[in-house]
Amino acid sequence: MQRLLSALAPLATIALFAAGMISAQTPPEKPSREAEKARRIATGFLSGLTGGTEERKQPNIIFVMADDLGYRELGSFGQTKIKTPRLDQLAKEGMRLTRHYSGSPVCAPSRCVLMTGKHPGHAAVRNNKEHKPEGQWAMPASEPMMSEMLKAAGYRTGAFGKWGLGPPGTHAGPLQRGVDRFFGYNCQRHAHSYYPDYLWDDNKRIALNNQPPIPGHGKLKRGEDKNDASNYARFIGKDYAPDRILAAAKQFVTDNLDKPFFLYYPSVIPHLALHIPDEELKAYEGQFEETPYPGGKGYTPHFKPRAAYAAMITRLDRSVGEILDLLEKHGLTDDTIVIFTSDNGATHSPIGGTDVDFFESCGELRGRKGSMYEGGIRVPAIVKWPGKIKAGSESARITGFEDWMPTLAELSGATPDKTTDGISFAATLKGEQQAQRAFLYREFAGYGGWRAVWVGDFKLVQSKMHKRPKTELYDLRKDTSETTDLAKRLPDVVAHMMAVATREHTPSEMFPLKAIDGK
Repeated sequence: MQRLLSALAPLATIALFAAGMISAQTPPEKPSREAEKARRIATGFLSGLTGGTEERKQPNIIFVMADDLGYRELGSFGQTKIKTPRLDQLAKEGMRLTRHYSGSPVCAPSRCVLMTGKHPGHAAVRNNKEHKPEGQWAMPASEPMMSEMLKAAGYRTGAFGKWGLGPPGTHAGPLQRGVDRFFGYNCQRHAHSYYPDYLWDDNKRIALNNQPPIPGHGKLKRGEDKNDASNYARFIGKDYAPDRILAAAKQFVTDNLDKPFFLYYPSVIPHLALHIPDEELKAYEGQFEETPYPGGKGYTPHFKPRAAYAAMITRLDRSVGEILDLLEKHGLTDDTIVIFTSDNGATHSPIGGTDVDFFESCGELRGRKGSMYEGGIRVPAIVKWPGKIKAGSESARITGFEDWMPTLAELSGATPDKTTDGISFAATLKGEQQAQRAFLYREFAGYGGWRAVWVGDFKLVQSKMHKRPKTELYDLRKDTSETTDLAKRLPDVVAHMMAVATREHTPSEMFPLKAIDGK
């Protein structure tokens, strides 16, 4: 058989060359997209002669999740001050989801909803809860996860960035939950610094060239002049963790060119602290009026906080672009679903020196991270799959993080867990008519306790869920900014939506809403 393949290989190459599908001038060490496709076609030709097949039946999946990126912090979603050319191009080539909701308004519970397909009324993790000395409260072993679902369907799975779903060395670490390859931060607090002294490489710590490490929190010393740039130098390290993480993610793609892969890329950008290499600031130097941030309101000081924040988002944009370029180089663009979104809304000004009001990071939306108002939980989302998803399209159908598990299951042929609360929107992505969601439910045990229900154009919001709940009702079709409370005018609508909230809430001993669950 091997002799037969060796004899036929030159014939296949000659045929492709004659057809103009490969070029004699293509450098073998840097194959073009056309040459890579030719290699795949030739391999498929030979496989067909021997009874095998090269046809890719499962698409690759790349899921990029920004950290604390606001709804309007991409040019394709209305941003005018921050440059995001690669993600804007992604939107032109795919579909924008304009009413997409993260799993929660903060990190860990949002990741839980994404990875388990359960909304927060049923999910195991409903607030950030730290585990000492490192990590977050462990996801129970009984909760099936998306990474396990795709691994069982034959995917190579990799996670690169911030995990936040269980401490190292436990049943809830990434390698224990269906991830073949992990590189990045396990712990959310550790991820506050972009210049740490180590990262996790699978289950081992590897040292970074940051000695001493740059802390994620600090402030200028008493007597130091906040207008002297030299006083900020000690808050910039040498070894930028996001660069290490990106390199590992790209290597994962290169290592899995001939098998379906799931690349989960939960970036730490633009979550605070304001850490960015000085050379990255050049694109924004002199563009904004700056007031140096000396610390004192969380995270580390920065001499040019507005430029730093903008540069961080542009750095994320370029990272996504590098992954897209790698797909193009190896002829995988058409075989890959690329998803981009954020884990929750933008953070509050002036925490950590940020000025999201200046950047209009949430646009007209009310609220910020930690809030159930739209600005805290409605996030930008883009999906691209050439030939399957119409370029330049958009959908205003309500979708949420729990929907990704059944959607990706349908698109990949995987089998989702039966307990998922998610609803596949694969039909919407393909441009087909799909019924609207009957409802979307959210709850959050932090920031005083919150609940929210979306039914059609109406949204019910409850705050102060640990004391005496405050109930509000908004018509988002007419009032996207949630300025006019209709609760007293429409009691029947409130009653209907409260019934949904009551039905969908399962009490959590670890994360109770004290006003209704008790202490």
